[in-house]
Amino acid sequence: MASGHGSNFEALVSSCRHGPLNASVELLVVNNPGCGAQRRAERLAVDCVSLDHRLYRQRQDLDQALIEAFAAARIDLVVMAGWMRIVTPRLIEAFPARLLNIHPSLLPSFRGQDAVGQALAAGVTLTGCTAHLVSEVVDGGAILAQAAVPVLDGDSHSSLAERIQRQEHRLLPLAVALAAQRWKQAQG
Repeated sequence: MASGHGSNFEALVSSCRHGPLNASVELLVVNNPGCGAQRRAERLAVDCVSLDHRLYRQRQDLDQALIEAFAAARIDLVVMAGWMRIVTPRLIEAFPARLLNIHPSLLPSFRGQDAVGQALAAGVTLTGCTAHLVSEVVDGGAILAQAAVPVLDGDSHSSLAERIQRQEHRLLPLAVALAAQRWKQAQG
């Protein structure tokens, strides 16, 4: 699931195709038609479904459409890689312990939007990224993995965000493997 440029999506596809992740990316769902992630999916020959969130009156209606798209594609694990919409309990319940998010902070610090800006405004010297399971609390689910990124003197929003994103690209495949392993163990 993506809303923007799709660099985390592409990093995940690359990790699946070239290692080390032993998985496949079967579907990308975007909520922003024509976004960079959708163009990357086309270039990488990954099926893509566009569900423009503005066409759904309620969040739960969009989430039901997501569930149906994932069911049609027989998706086991869902990754929110730059999905800029809050999901409802309906989607969370459809994928218990199988819905992941990547967030640009060391949670529980700087939850929600513009975590990079929050970190800069707080004057911290260390931030990073977190891969976590999605819960009804925004950015409050069980943490799977984290990576630290120092905040350097003179960092701008873009320079810090770029360094965090490089760590997200490294961390996300690791978190997907961990979540898949936990889910398989829970299935017996």
